[in-house]
Amino acid sequence: MTAVILATACAVVYGTADFFGGLATRRTQVLAVVALSQLAGLALVLVLLPVLPGTVGGPALLWGLAAGLSGAAGLALFYRALATGVMSVVAPTTAVTSAALPVLFGLATGERPAFWALVGVVLALGSVLLVSQDRSVGGEKVPSAGLATALLAGAGFGGFFILLAMAPADAGLWPLVGARLSSVTAVTLVALAAGRALRPRDGAGALRVIVAAGVLDMVANVLYLLAQRQGLLSLVAVLVSLYPASTLLLARRVLGERLNGIQVTGVACALGAVALIAVA
Repeated sequence: MTAVILATACAVVYGTADFFGGLATRRTQVLAVVALSQLAGLALVLVLLPVLPGTVGGPALLWGLAAGLSGAAGLALFYRALATGVMSVVAPTTAVTSAALPVLFGLATGERPAFWALVGVVLALGSVLLVSQDRSVGGEKVPSAGLATALLAGAGFGGFFILLAMAPADAGLWPLVGARLSSVTAVTLVALAAGRALRPRDGAGALRVIVAAGVLDMVANVLYLLAQRQGLLSLVAVLVSLYPASTLLLARRVLGERLNGIQVTGVACALGAVALIAVA
C-alpha cells in the first residue's frame, strides 16, 4: 500500500510538472527549458541528500547516469511534442509507451503480470491508433510527427524507469544525483554544439515556470524512487504513468483544450489501459 500511495502521488506531481514544462516550451526553446529545469532539479536533490542519505558507490551513480541520459532525451522530446501538439493527446500517448516498456522488461526478467495487465498493454497500443486516426482538433491539424515524438518520449521515460530501478536499494538519492548530472551535461553540450542560448526568451516569467517544472519533476523522481523500492517495477511504473490525468485537467482548465469524439475515445482507452495494468 505504501508503494501505491507513493506512486499515485508521483503521478500527480509528474503531470503537474509536465504541464508547466509544456507551457514553458511554448514561450522559449526546448533545450533552454530542459537544461534549466534539470539544473533546478539538481539543486533540489542536493538539498534533500542529508534527509534521505544512502551509500555512494559506482553502481548507484552509473545506473543514475544512464537513467539521466534516457530521461533527458525523453523530456526534450516530450516538451517538444507538448509545444507542437495537443497536451490532451501527447500526454496519454507518452504515458502508455512509458508504462508498457517496464512491463515488457519485467516479463523478460522473470516477472509474470496477471492477465488483465497484458490486456492493458494491448488496449494501450489500440489507444495510440485511435488518437492518431482523426487529427483535427478545434480546426487545427495535429501533425503525425508530433505523435511520433510523443512515442519516442515515452520510450525515453520507460528507459528512465527501468535504469533507475537497477540501482542498489541502499543508494538513497545518489542515483538521482547521477541522473541529473548526466542530463544537465548532455543537454548543455547539445545546446553548445547547436549554438543555442540557454537563456529564456521571455525573461523572468518563463524562468519561474521552468524552475517550477524542474522542482516538481525532481519531487516526482524522489517519490518514484521511494515507491519502486517498496513495490514491483511493473506495478509502480504503470501507476506513475497515470500522470496524464493531472496534465489533462490542467490543460482543459487553463488552456481550454477540446477533443473530438475519436480522440476522446483514444484518450479514455489510454487511461483505461494504464489503470488495467496498474490494478492487475
